Amino acid sequence: MALRSLLFRDDQELNACAIHDASHVTPGSSGDHVAKIQLALRELDTAAIDKAELSAKHYGASTAKAVLAYKTKRSIINHSYETAADNIVGKMTIASLDREMLTKDGSARRWPTFR
Repeated sequence: MALRSLLFRDDQELNACAIHDASHVTPGSSGDHVAKIQLALRELDTAAIDKAELSAKHYGASTAKAVLAYKTKRSIINHSYETAADNIVGKMTIASLDREMLTKDGSARRWPTFR
């Protein structure tokens, strides 16, 4: 499944996350793909993410907390091995973020370029 939102569709790491378990985005990760997740969380849930994490594009404690809150609010749980939401961005989470961001793409808003 290729991601379709303007924010995510051209990102190789996030498209891999949508397909491969080994490509899940976890605490400790850094890069443009993390910054895009952070932007989506802030846009969709007004998540409070630490400024240092944002500037470093780092998946730290506040990003993990925002991911957990996002997943809990939407009941994103893989019932085959989980009983509660976790703080990892995997296939189900990136698909949900992508769907919601795709809905926002209908506006005239342009997302920042992360290159």
